[in-house]
Parts: sequence; C-alpha cells; structure tokens
Amino acid sequence: MAQDNSNRYFIILGVLGILLGIYTIRLFNLQVLNKSFKRQADENAIREITIHPARGFIYDRNDSLLVYNDAAYDLMVVPKELRSFDTMELCRVLDMEIEEVRKKIEKATKYSGSVPSLFKQQISKEDYGYLQEKMSEFPGFFVQSRTLRSYPQPIAAHILGYVSEVDEQDVENDSYYRMGDYIGKSGIEKAYESVLRGVKGKRKVLVDVHNREMGSYDNGAEDIVAVPGTSIWSTLDMQLQRYGEELMSGKRGAIVAIEPKTGEILCLVSSPNYDPNLLVGTARPKNYGKLVTDPEKPLFNRALQAAYPPGSTFKLANGLIALQDHIITPSSVYSCSGGGYHLGNHVVHCHNCGGLNIYSAIQRSCNTFFCRAYYNILSNRSKYKNIDEAYSAWLDYMSSMGFLQVFNTDLPYELKGRIPTAEYFDKKYNNSWNGNTVVSMGIGQGEAAVTPLQMANMLAVIANKGYYIRPHVVRAIGNKDSLNTQFNNKIYSKIEPQHFETVLQGMKLVVTGGTGRGAQIPGIEVAGKTGTAQNPHGRDHSVFALIAPANDPQIVLFCLVENGGFGATVACPIASLMTEFYLNRKVERKDLEQRMKEMNIK
Repeated sequence: MAQDNSNRYFIILGVLGILLGIYTIRLFNLQVLNKSFKRQADENAIREITIHPARGFIYDRNDSLLVYNDAAYDLMVVPKELRSFDTMELCRVLDMEIEEVRKKIEKATKYSGSVPSLFKQQISKEDYGYLQEKMSEFPGFFVQSRTLRSYPQPIAAHILGYVSEVDEQDVENDSYYRMGDYIGKSGIEKAYESVLRGVKGKRKVLVDVHNREMGSYDNGAEDIVAVPGTSIWSTLDMQLQRYGEELMSGKRGAIVAIEPKTGEILCLVSSPNYDPNLLVGTARPKNYGKLVTDPEKPLFNRALQAAYPPGSTFKLANGLIALQDHIITPSSVYSCSGGGYHLGNHVVHCHNCGGLNIYSAIQRSCNTFFCRAYYNILSNRSKYKNIDEAYSAWLDYMSSMGFLQVFNTDLPYELKGRIPTAEYFDKKYNNSWNGNTVVSMGIGQGEAAVTPLQMANMLAVIANKGYYIRPHVVRAIGNKDSLNTQFNNKIYSKIEPQHFETVLQGMKLVVTGGTGRGAQIPGIEVAGKTGTAQNPHGRDHSVFALIAPANDPQIVLFCLVENGGFGATVACPIASLMTEFYLNRKVERKDLEQRMKEMNIK
C-alpha cells in the first residue's frame, strides 16, 4: 500500500513537472521567441510621428522674400487605436459635420488600420491650442506640426505656383509621399519640388492610456531629424512684378520682361491675377472653386498658355527672314499705294506709305511692304523648288528664334503656340496654295498664334544679335551665389548677325518718329514696335515690343492688352513705364502712370 502511495506521488509530481515545463516553454515562446505580443504592446504605447520639413523659402533676384512658411497643424487618426469618444464634441471643436467625421474615419480605416491618416488638415495655431486641451477625450487622434506657405506680397501667383495635398497618382509616382502630404502643383513650387520639399524626419513618443504624450521613446534613439527644404532665388524683380500687375489692373493680357544676356525672366504678368494667399490653408478648396468658375479665368496663365495673333510685332521676324534669304536688302524699296496690298478682290489695308525700305517699313508698320516680302519668301523658286519647301524653310527660321516649341526650362505647363505646317495647308487647300493664300501671317495675323513668352524671347534674339538663352525663373539654389547653370547655353538662330542691326535701327525709328513715340523715356534710347492684333471675338488687342537701352540692351519686354485697340494706345505706354521703372527704379511720368493704372478695359 505504501508502495502504491509512493508511486502515485511520483506520478503526480511528474505530471506537474511536465505541465510546468509546458507552461515554461510556452511562456518563453511568447515572451522571447514570439515578438508579436511585444509589438502589439509597443504599438499601444509608442506612436511614430512624421516630422514634415519646412519648405525652402523663395526670394527675388534682389533678396526680397516672396514665399516663406507659417506654422500649422494636422489632426491625424490611427483607426485601430480609436475608442469610444464624444463625436459631437469633436465636431464642435473642429467645426465639422458628423457625417464628414464618419466618412473620414471610414476612409482612414480602408487605407490602413495602423498607419496614421490625415483627418483634419491645416489647423490654425489658435485652434491647435484649444484642441490640445481636449486630446485626452479623443483616443486614436493626435496632432502633428507642419508648415503652410505664406506670401508677404500678393503678387506673382502664376509664376510662384501653389502647394496642395497629394493625390493617389502622386503617391504612386513617388514613394516619398503619403496620403495627406503636400506637393507643389504649379509654378516654381512644382518645377523645384524635389529641392524645396526637404527630407522628412520621424519621432517616436510614449503615449499613456489617456492619449497623452509622455516623452520620447528610448531617449530618442530611433528619431530621425527632418532636413529643411533648400531655398531658391528667383530671377524675378519683385518691385517690377508688382508694378506690372498694378498697371494691368482692370485689364486682360500679359507682360513678359527678360534680361536678354542671361535669359532671366524679370517679370511675368498674367492678368487677371489672384492673391496666392487664397490657395493656402483650410479656405483653399472654397477659394479654388471660386477661381476655377470665375469667368475672368484668373488661374489661366496668359503669358505661357495663351496663343495670340502677334500682329505687327511679327513683322520683325519676317523682316529678318527676308534679309537672310536675300529677298530684300536694307536699301530695297517696295511701294505702298492703292490702299494696301491687293489680292484679287481682297485688300490688306495700309496707309499709302509710298516707297519704303525696311527701316521706314518698320517705322511706319507698313502692311504692304511685309505682305510683299512674305509672299516673295514663299515664292523664291531660285532657292526652294515648291511652296512646301519654302514654307518649311520659313518655319525652320521661326523655330530657330524660339517659336513652334516650348523652352523646357522651369516653367510648367508652357504651350508652344500655333503655327501650321505645310502639310496642314496642303490638306486645307487640296495642295493648291501659294504665298498669297497665307500672306496674312506676314503681318502677324491669319493662322499665326504665339505666346507672349515666345515674343519676348524673339526680342532677346534681336537684342543679342542672333542668339537666346532659354527663358527661366530660378537664378540660384541654396544661396544667392550658387547660380543655376542648367539654362545658360546660347542657342543661335539661323539669321546672320548683321541683319539684327538693320531691324534694330528700324525699331529705334518707331520710337523716335514712328508709331511708338509714346515709348520715349528721357535719357534712355528705346527701340520698339507697335502691334494691333485683330481679334475675331471683339476689339483688337493692343501690342508692344520693346528693347532698352537700344545700344546695350538690359531688358526686352513684350506687352499685350486684350481688347486694348491700337498698340500705341495702351500696350506702348505700359511697356515704356515698366522699362523706365526697371532702369531708373522710379517713374517721372506720373500723369501717364496714373492714367494707365485707372484704365479699365474688359
């Protein structure tokens, strides 16, 4: 009997030992080998917060600040950490509807249960302070800091661009981004996004059961410091840009001014404009909707995207081609009589200018002279075997001066204008056309449509006597002495240098005694060309092209005012005032300035 009790004791002891061993092995597996429980515990106590770097500042060429950052805050949500909370109180704090709160939580849950998602963006500093006091009531939510763009001057919206939330395509294209991040969508902000955005950091913090941060995890050993974005110095002259926008107030159109020796854009005005601060913060969606539906189309960049008939300013390019192809010489004379250039029953009207050479033809903007020159370019059978070959050669000349293309610099969404090919006319006229069929393009009408940027670039070619540097808007990156050298190659036209001097002399006569006398600036020799671009939708557009000083060009400027009428009436004085301001840093002709600012043409 004693033996049986002894055996039973050892059996029980053995069973207990086995059970203890099993539990020990299981506990070892759970606590040491299996990390999932530790990970779950960590995730309940540790929160990883993304540190968004401040975007780089944007300055003008003279160190004036154009874009900087203001503090803002985003409310984030981690769906799996959500617990019961007072939804009505959250709605009240955030000024949101209950249905909107539910939809945002559903969207975040579908995206990821454990990854933080943006719930409410761009909370103001004032609202952030109040929200922080309430965070313990909203488990699963936390606030992370970020910056918002701010514009000390409400100018240059089209060229600076704007920043907005990424879409799914942005996230798919670049692993840097997560839903809720921001990205440059237009202008400099888009073109230099990789430079301006910086590098994200991260911070791990301990969070208690009341959703309160208790300090850094592991003394910050796993934290990564965010790297701020790199600042940029633009080519813009802030004061000139602001002055141009003031002169174009109440008008539609564009102004582009370029420093010809460098290709740097000094100002780029598209009117109507808008205050770039409107597309910042929580008011952005509403303001963007208003801008999109505004019949004046303030978001449309007329300087880069509008294709206008250039009018008589196009005569400068055609005069250069006629000289290059030996259709005319500086002393060649064409007669202008009978009311203009006759095409059967059709007449391209002119003013009976008499006998003119190219100097006086530019001075008086003679339609007959340039129609005849253009017709002779396309009819030159000693050099070209047919109209298609002659016209294609003309297109090549135009392309070499910057037309028919985009410059592919740092100007997003630039368009190349519209000048048809020979094949287009072959199809349109069933292979039966000649120089007279398209002669209107000789004076900048008909099918010719170009952008203001392209016209300003053509003036740079004339000022440089044969070449241009692709127009661009960023001068330096990192510091003002780190010059942007990616756009400094000279691109030469197919026109020989001596012909530019001939055209420039004619442009000087325009200002001293021709159609552009209103462009005269005391003490500065100005070369210019008026244009009146026919508009099938209403009153003609007012156009002016300017180079100054004529003997050592520092600025070329193209101005177009929609429905402004004669080039001498509106575009000419605006271009002249801007040039005076840029070269002298002040304007003496106050009466003219006031008249242009108050003029409303819509």
